[in-house]
Amino acid sequence: MKEWMLSEAEGYEILGKYGVPVPAFKIVTTAEEAGDVAESIGFPVVMKIVSPQIIHKSDSGGVVTSIGTKEGAQAAFNRIVTCVKEFNPKAKIEGVIIEEQAEPGLELIIGGKTDPTFGKVITFGAGGTLVELMKDVTLRILPITEADVREMVKEIRSYPLISGYRGSKPKDEETLVKIILDVCRLFEEHEQIKEFDINPLRLYESGACAVDSRIVMADNKDVVEKPERPDVPPEYFNPRSVAIIGASDDPTKMGYAVMHNLLHFPGQLYPVNNKRDTIQGLKAYPTIGDIPSPVDMAVITVPAMYVPQVVEECGQKGVNIAVIITAGFKEMGEEGKALEERVVAIANRYGTRIVGPNCLGLIVPPRGLDTTYVHQSPRPGKIAFLSQSGAIVNTVVDWSLSEDIGFSAVVSVGNQSDLNFFDYMRWVERDPNTKAIIMYIEQISDGKAFMKVASEVSKTKPIIAIKSGSSDRGSKAAASHTGSLSGSYDVYMEAFRRSGVLSVHTLTGAFLAAEMLSHPKRYPKGSRAVVVTNAGGFAVLSSDYSERYGIDIADLPAEVIAEMDQFLPEFWNKGNPVDLLGDASERRFEQTFEVLAKHDDLWDMCFIIGFPNNILGSEQLANQILKFSGNTEKRIICSLLGGASMDRGRKLLRQNSIPSFEELDFTFRVIGRVLWQQFRVKAPGLL
Repeated sequence: MKEWMLSEAEGYEILGKYGVPVPAFKIVTTAEEAGDVAESIGFPVVMKIVSPQIIHKSDSGGVVTSIGTKEGAQAAFNRIVTCVKEFNPKAKIEGVIIEEQAEPGLELIIGGKTDPTFGKVITFGAGGTLVELMKDVTLRILPITEADVREMVKEIRSYPLISGYRGSKPKDEETLVKIILDVCRLFEEHEQIKEFDINPLRLYESGACAVDSRIVMADNKDVVEKPERPDVPPEYFNPRSVAIIGASDDPTKMGYAVMHNLLHFPGQLYPVNNKRDTIQGLKAYPTIGDIPSPVDMAVITVPAMYVPQVVEECGQKGVNIAVIITAGFKEMGEEGKALEERVVAIANRYGTRIVGPNCLGLIVPPRGLDTTYVHQSPRPGKIAFLSQSGAIVNTVVDWSLSEDIGFSAVVSVGNQSDLNFFDYMRWVERDPNTKAIIMYIEQISDGKAFMKVASEVSKTKPIIAIKSGSSDRGSKAAASHTGSLSGSYDVYMEAFRRSGVLSVHTLTGAFLAAEMLSHPKRYPKGSRAVVVTNAGGFAVLSSDYSERYGIDIADLPAEVIAEMDQFLPEFWNKGNPVDLLGDASERRFEQTFEVLAKHDDLWDMCFIIGFPNNILGSEQLANQILKFSGNTEKRIICSLLGGASMDRGRKLLRQNSIPSFEELDFTFRVIGRVLWQQFRVKAPGLL
């Protein structure tokens, strides 16, 4: 793809057409011309190098400011040319731009980039020469509304400098909003603009001026419209019969492990092996075509070179869906890619859908279906786990067994040659066993389609995503400030937020969030919190963690405190967090919960923190928590801290869809992350 950068003059021209204020300017090619033009524009002026090879002009000595005379302009021209030649002898010098020197003002940046996954992205933040160092920016995926722009302006840490800080007068926020909207319109209407930034945009008490701009253009390739495909019928993932092609009695073979895990499948199971009459105690067939009964699903473990023929036979048999475990396709290069395309073409002829290839397979625990080679099949549960990494599936399944976590579905998506994240999301969206969805994502091929599907699915089933690749090395080679400020990982985070997907950074955080959000009440309705505990130290820590993760500790009115005074010890702390003291009985918790339920208009969520002691068993506390949860529509969040002595209470809560966190800081981090997703409160920290 051919790329080129517009000159600053060309940039000013296009910005001016969209109503963005720019200085008077002209390009010159000689020192004599520089003097005459500077005089005609009016002093003071700024002079800058015009060269496609010089991205950051100041670094090369290619900028001279505050030029006040004709002779000064001539001297500045010569100095700029000399400095740039020394900085980069190969740079092509097209001239020097002379422009009206804008008055000092608040320096901001407006930028845009074309993300390969999600399309056009707009960036706004604090600008100037320290823009990459400060990284005080926010971004949105286009299209956006005026409300989005106003939200962006208020999101940056430097917003007080716009609204008025320590006696300084407010800047022209309305003009700023209009300029950002005009720039978005410019970006959307010009398909060839790949990347740009306006840095700085100087904002004044009245008005603004775009002092510098870089606009990178690119030849457009023809966009191939992807035809919409019908959703995969749910029954495809609930087969009555499964054939294992490549089934084996050899424990060292993949076909053995897959066959072994399918032995507990309650439907019909057909091993396919052209060299054996029986496999693991079941009658084997030379080909899938030799099976006398219908086959709904085929699991393929034969070497890659044989897969096209096997898929042909599956199509002829009328197989609905083929799970191709085998590797050796597009992940191996062009030859493998061609082989994969051949397999897909064959499957398409027959209407056979494909999971994989190069995948671990899929598991549907409530159905007893496990087409993978995991060490031990997971328990049934309410979480669907979709992953681009087979190794992570293996690890998560093994970990879930010790943590007593179950799954409604587990899918290793592999190369996604046919079925992809969208298809699996649609499937589990309609699955009554699925209450929450966790996705491990390395890369999405069609970001706009992902956002559409995720936005729809997340309305009824919470989606939690772990995105790998936060260290975006590619941003270092960006052609503008914007490219380095809004790497692809940041765009993914914004796409998730906008689609209602909760982004986390750890598997533990993902499962804790999934458990919490799978509760029928799902999200808190706001950020106001009450904390109830029988441990003073944890009450203090709760206040610290709440402030750190954007959770507001609500003030309790005098009448509520007076009600609690009727049954709490005289020396209780009379505030929020509510410290019931270490000798708190079951009745003390119950009475406190009754008061809070009666006044639940004062809070959006209640954190309940218990610790092991001989006065109150974890099961007693859990019973009171369940009763409390039934008496309010607000969210209850529990932390039963300690060891095995708290397990009975934790189990009772989990059985009733109320997860119990075992580490206090993590409790508040999870909720902070949820609040950030819902309300964009302060930075929530990592999960």
